[in-house]
Amino acid sequence: MKAKALLFWMVAILMNCNLMARTIKGTVVDEEKNPIPAVSVFLEGTSTGTSTDFNGFYSINANEGDVLVFRFIGMVTQKIKVKDQLRIDVTMIADAVSCDEVVVTGYENVKVKGLTGAVAGVSMHRKSGLRRSKKLHLMNPACGYPANFNTEGYATIHENGFRQAIKAPLSTFSIDVDAASYANLRRFLTRGEKPPKDAVRIEEMVNYFNYDYPQPDNGHPFSINHELSACPWNPEHLLLHLGLQGEKVATENLPASNLVFLLDVSGSMGAPNKLPLLKKAFKLLVNQLRDEDRVAIVVYAGSSGLVLPSTPGSNKEAIVNALEKLQSGGSTAGGAGLKLAYKVAQENFIKKGNNRIILATDGDFNIGASSNAEMERLIEKERERGTFISVLGFGMGNFKDDKMEIIADKGNGNYAYIDNLLEAKKVLVNEFGGTLFTIAKDVKIQVEFNPAMVESYRLIGYENRLLNNEDFDDDRKDAGELGSGHTVTALYEIKLADGGTNQESGLKYQKTKLNRKAIDADEVATVKFRYKKPKRHRSILLEEVIPNEVNQELSANFRFSAAVAGFGMLLRDSEFKGNCSYEKLIKLAQEARGEDREGYRSEFIRLMKLAEHL
Repeated sequence: MKAKALLFWMVAILMNCNLMARTIKGTVVDEEKNPIPAVSVFLEGTSTGTSTDFNGFYSINANEGDVLVFRFIGMVTQKIKVKDQLRIDVTMIADAVSCDEVVVTGYENVKVKGLTGAVAGVSMHRKSGLRRSKKLHLMNPACGYPANFNTEGYATIHENGFRQAIKAPLSTFSIDVDAASYANLRRFLTRGEKPPKDAVRIEEMVNYFNYDYPQPDNGHPFSINHELSACPWNPEHLLLHLGLQGEKVATENLPASNLVFLLDVSGSMGAPNKLPLLKKAFKLLVNQLRDEDRVAIVVYAGSSGLVLPSTPGSNKEAIVNALEKLQSGGSTAGGAGLKLAYKVAQENFIKKGNNRIILATDGDFNIGASSNAEMERLIEKERERGTFISVLGFGMGNFKDDKMEIIADKGNGNYAYIDNLLEAKKVLVNEFGGTLFTIAKDVKIQVEFNPAMVESYRLIGYENRLLNNEDFDDDRKDAGELGSGHTVTALYEIKLADGGTNQESGLKYQKTKLNRKAIDADEVATVKFRYKKPKRHRSILLEEVIPNEVNQELSANFRFSAAVAGFGMLLRDSEFKGNCSYEKLIKLAQEARGEDREGYRSEFIRLMKLAEHL
């Protein structure tokens, strides 16, 4: 009897094992076999799920007969039924349009559900006998705001043109390490739309990516790099590539931080890609805090308030709990929120530390100190007192890019757009030091072109960062900041002179005669850099000569940055795009993709392929 009982239990155990969930593993790739990170993998009809890592790998427990759903923005969703396999590899195909139009054809009132803010409760009426259906451009709930209620705001960009070196040899601008434009236009493209032209800031697209520049060894906080070669979209011209590499400071060596999270919890933040995503993003940042760091949380809606006093980074549980309790509702008292955040930052000021406000919002300030001029004055005043401000943008539909760019620029901070959790990880984890810690402030670049060598030149992008030539030597003039480990890249398209020594400026009252230094020196340009140490008010000057040495073998830095700039010109339909084509740029980017450990460059190539079909 004992033997029979034992056999019975062994059979029962084996049967139960067959019914138990097994671990399914696999990799998700695109059509070119590049791994896709952050793909949602879940069991259909349940909340059980996971996401792929940076190598496209996933692991999930599933029973035989379960259906695995693979979903990623811009890709066709796939469903695979689990059989007896232990590994399921998936190849995802690009989807040109991810948000469908909703066609309203019913005779009764059709109420639009799931919308927040000003568009909630919108309804469509159709009279009996109406022969044509009325089409509403509504996105599905996963996509956020409806396109026909779009009130997004972007500053106008007047694209830089060519300037004659004999008349205007100096080109002066502030550096820009922001990357919001790239993430924002990615949001448009993955929804099946071309971005507005003024949303395309080419310098932010180029600077979204890291480049393989050496760490500084010159006693200054950044290294200077340059490369000159044929312009990919106009072989008769040259392309000058300038690159700065900020010193990478180990996290343990960074100064203590006094942070104030200024969070928009107004009614417009209720969408899934706003406040819920914001909470997840800031949890990632909280996990990076050290014991000596401190965080306070200020929120604003109809009014502003302090929901968490300054709390040490060792008490992460209290900080996360405060984030979890946040709910959206009310109007947007952005001005009052800013004032309170600065007050809290000053009360907890760390003299030799990093004092910074991190503003997270869709930018829809509409009560209180909402004018750009008033906000600028407040932010500039507090900047001089040592408190900087960085901005994280969320959402769509009422996104105010122009206001957020101003706040970050005037506040000595960075501006990033968070469209998904992977982007939050890039900004708040991978680039933690660069996002929060400034190693050089008021960094300006001035290029003097040699008219004996250069007929004309054009700075690609940086339209909102141009400075007057006299601003370069004026230490009172604000400019961009460089964070720990950040890179800055700028590109000039150059038309060479014909070699003559008697160039005419065309001016009525004066002649321009080139000196022997211009004629004899085999130099294209001289580049000057000014920067200040974070706690100093006097700038330091650096100088670099660009010799007339055209590289025949292009570096990966040169090729990839050129591909990104070319893509920006295609999106803007630039008059200077030359013979740019998606085919040419995709090939250029693919050849320069390199190791691409985080998958950002592969994603960029997929975006270009998607844009080609729009």
